[in-house]
Amino acid sequence: MTRILVVDDEPQMIRVLRINLLARQYEVITAGTGQAALDAAREDRPDIVVLDLGLPDLDGVEVIRQLREWTQVPVIVLSGRSDSHDKVHALDAGADDYVTKPFSVDELLARIRVVARRQGTGQTPGEVRIGRHTVDLARHAISPEDVHLTRTEWQLLAAVVAEPGKLLSQRYLLEQVWGPTYRAETQNVRQYMAQLRRKLEDDPTRPAHLLTEPGMGYRFQP
Repeated sequence: MTRILVVDDEPQMIRVLRINLLARQYEVITAGTGQAALDAAREDRPDIVVLDLGLPDLDGVEVIRQLREWTQVPVIVLSGRSDSHDKVHALDAGADDYVTKPFSVDELLARIRVVARRQGTGQTPGEVRIGRHTVDLARHAISPEDVHLTRTEWQLLAAVVAEPGKLLSQRYLLEQVWGPTYRAETQNVRQYMAQLRRKLEDDPTRPAHLLTEPGMGYRFQP
């Protein structure tokens, strides 16, 4: 049974999430403060953390940073903060996804299923399917053989598909592909993602796999 730690200082929100998660056969642990969340994470070892940012003692971003000092447990932020800077800060601190309040319970459950599946695989896929193309990441080969990717395009593609379903910030991708000195060069990611879509997606204007989350980053949808 997947164990989920729900962190929120609003009792009504805790109650709603607990009821819905228990109904789907999840085990639920709850915490109302950042320190209680950190203690519960160490003691109960949850499989997934659903975290509000506006906690009474520690900011949720600080909770993520402290978690990342010792665990890679998936963290889904569930917050009323809708500003893109808050979202990017949470993702850069190590959050796996970001859902804005008010939210659809079905959407949150779908995000939980995605990170649960990713935890279950535990490895980077050797091959991925994008549109009509099969991409072999290990051999740097694409079939049908009518597409050529540059070295940088291969690096960016590998970074994105290594985390299927996960929301990746522009800053994270810049550091992975270009290095830490390029953190401000966000046009690099936009340009190369557009090139990958043109080469791999069946309809680059309506991509099905290489997705942009406005103001936050990018996501690979298998």
